[in-house]
Amino acid sequence: MPPADTVSAYLAPEGFVDQVAGELAGVEAVHGRLVVARGAPQTSRWAANVWRDAREIPVGSISEAARALRAIQRNWAAYTFRWHRRGALIQARLPHVSARPLVFPGVLPAAPLGSWTLLTPERLLASGDCSSPFAHGEARFVESRHGPPNRAYLKLWEALTLCGARPAPGERCLDAGASPGGWTWVLQQLGASVLAVDRAPLAPGLAEAPGVTFRRGDAFALTPARDGPFDWIFCDVACYPERLLAWLEPWLASGACRHAVCTVKFQGEGHYGAIRDFAALPHTFFRHLFHNKHELT
Repeated sequence: MPPADTVSAYLAPEGFVDQVAGELAGVEAVHGRLVVARGAPQTSRWAANVWRDAREIPVGSISEAARALRAIQRNWAAYTFRWHRRGALIQARLPHVSARPLVFPGVLPAAPLGSWTLLTPERLLASGDCSSPFAHGEARFVESRHGPPNRAYLKLWEALTLCGARPAPGERCLDAGASPGGWTWVLQQLGASVLAVDRAPLAPGLAEAPGVTFRRGDAFALTPARDGPFDWIFCDVACYPERLLAWLEPWLASGACRHAVCTVKFQGEGHYGAIRDFAALPHTFFRHLFHNKHELT
């Protein structure tokens, strides 16, 4: 059992504080986007970063705050919701952390990165054990300015980087609801063999790119028996979560799909019950990505 005074903190993405707070038991306070809850870390699928086993630290000065943080570990990212100037002065006394954008395909940063904030000018909340290797959970990439037809490719870059796997050259991939082709572009660049299906066309030239086959129609009409197997299934289509799950489950249950990456989109607060059903799928990594909007991946 965790100690009775154990505290964990959950940094919500912009605009999603209510979703994070609604997932948690024992919420004690909300500081800007940071939701603090009593007890051991809980599962939060909307949080950008979870500060596990955070501790409150009384400090009498800026230099004392920096010393207290350095005594825990080297690398820190500051989240400030008030007292921004004081927070900046404390952070300036800590070792500089180079947060360069990732080049895809790449690997996650290996160095531990803690997070801290000022609860008051004389009290820190800090955790050296965070769920994300990125400052505030923000996975940033060196972007491709000319290749992809839309910015949806960043979601797939992030998802594949976080799960530590990606299609190998020649592996068979289905991009369901592909238009205009941001995800198809990523898969083609990786050397995969892509079947892109949508009622709307792909961006000019992408359908003729090496390794890409475009089929016009309803991607949800594809079935494992007739159209499988695939090494990977990808889906970023706008639909009700229940419809996506009903289509995806037979692919997984039949063994006609080894891996799947799907975006689960929500309208308002409706359909949140589907989160439990998606999270219950075996071997599932399910969360809000930095490049997600009102959706989980």
